[in-house]
Amino acid sequence: MRAERVVVDTNVLISAALLPGSIPRAVIDAIAKAGGSLIFSDQTFDELRTRLERPKFDRYIARTDQAVFMAQIEAVSVWVAIVGAKLGCPDPDDDKVLETALMGASDSIVTGDRDLLAMSPFRSIPIIEPAEFLIRTGAH
Repeated sequence: MRAERVVVDTNVLISAALLPGSIPRAVIDAIAKAGGSLIFSDQTFDELRTRLERPKFDRYIARTDQAVFMAQIEAVSVWVAIVGAKLGCPDPDDDKVLETALMGASDSIVTGDRDLLAMSPFRSIPIIEPAEFLIRTGAH
């Protein structure tokens, strides 16, 4: 499996920000090392930004470190436009993740979200957990 164009769900990205030595952080590092790109839409990036800025995370990561993390993520990202298509995810809020992957011709979606994982593969795009991504890309 390639790590060239990957949609990484918000839950994985927040874990990567909060836990630098974690498997989710290793996913981000593997994509960067492979010269790959994180694929975002405005909607998925806004979700990451607004969730990471929630006060409940302040005790785990300083605001300045949040800003650095977001800048690092943005530096290895590619944006695609989505229109809010309804794609059949049990959690309709997750349709934006699927649409971002489709519009971005993503190699995979990395998530811990059970609703998304249950839809794998989605239109031939594998939806996998972080540890499986590392195994499939040979990064682990």
